[in-house]
Amino acid sequence: MSVDLRTRSDLAPPQVAATALLARDLPAAFERLGDRAAEVATRTLRPLLVEIDGEAWTWTVEGSRAVVRPGPPVGVDRWALVRFSADQLEQLAADLVTPVGLWTASSLDIVDGSISHVMDWWLVLRAALDDQRWEAVADIDLPDDLERSFAPDDDPAEMRRFLEQAGYLHVRGLFTAEEMAQVSVDMDAAAPTYRRDDGRSWWAETVDGPRLVRMHGFEAHSPTTAELLDDRRLLRLAEVPGCGHVRRRSDGNAIEALFKPLGVTEGISDIPWHKDCSLGRHSYECCSLTVGISVTGGGPTTGQLRVIAGSHRALMWPALADPTTMGLPEVALPTETGDVTVHLSCTHHMAQPPTERERRVMYTDFRLPTPDEEATRAAHTELMRRS
Repeated sequence: MSVDLRTRSDLAPPQVAATALLARDLPAAFERLGDRAAEVATRTLRPLLVEIDGEAWTWTVEGSRAVVRPGPPVGVDRWALVRFSADQLEQLAADLVTPVGLWTASSLDIVDGSISHVMDWWLVLRAALDDQRWEAVADIDLPDDLERSFAPDDDPAEMRRFLEQAGYLHVRGLFTAEEMAQVSVDMDAAAPTYRRDDGRSWWAETVDGPRLVRMHGFEAHSPTTAELLDDRRLLRLAEVPGCGHVRRRSDGNAIEALFKPLGVTEGISDIPWHKDCSLGRHSYECCSLTVGISVTGGGPTTGQLRVIAGSHRALMWPALADPTTMGLPEVALPTETGDVTVHLSCTHHMAQPPTERERRVMYTDFRLPTPDEEATRAAHTELMRRS
């Protein structure tokens, strides 16, 4: 098993043309999918009328197989209607964007029906077009103790096995309380340097007024944090999957510091259930590692991470739906000061709002190496071997 789920590369992007996709490629892909079409959707698929620059195509199920027909639906009373541009459909097919990505950009034109109908057909589209072989929920083998946590010096092989199966890790006491106390002081000192609409911060409305909730590029304001980014304790986590993960973020935003205030009434502070690849590019980038550093502890009343175990291995909506209804266990990850959580970009997760005390946390991440980086590393390894 590997957490490297990539099946596409930006070095050789798929060539997709909307007309050929609808007339030839998608019908053939649906035919290959066969009886599985009805299995991958979350419910009975309503016919979907897809309009592309004035032309109409119907996606429907005949028996248990998905088919594509030119023109509007025939012999049915209800269907959903969505309009795409040719470019949007091509990007959907190439996995560069998802319906969630179009929806959040206010560019998803649903004329009749709801985004749920589009998302169900998106599942069938992905199952038909992707090389990735997703597992049925009932077949996903999970660790016996889903609430298990690890010490920093535990066996990396055990950590890797757990991460591959469950999609997350909880590492206790990776950093000291003294280090986190200094980071917290630095957060307070940095906050006045951020402003609304500065392009490097997030804000939310609370019952007590507007609050800063996320500071980009925090390493520039905290020497302690900058040192932690290069600390062997943190870098060792990138080695756990054994896939060569490297730091993703640019030098200008290597780590973000978050305040989790009480009483948020508007704005994004505690994000609902989602996958980090929910906007698109799953098959090009997954799975990256998102690392959360608990500046203060997080629990049921102080804001904590919740995950759906094994969700990185199942084909499901990447956002908008409640994944707890999909048959995989929901797990809370309470942390103490200095603890670290790691989750894969394909693991469904959410930030639970605090109700008794604010929380502080930092997030950074590691990505899979690009093909160029992999080739360079392989050449270096071979050179070292020969020398």
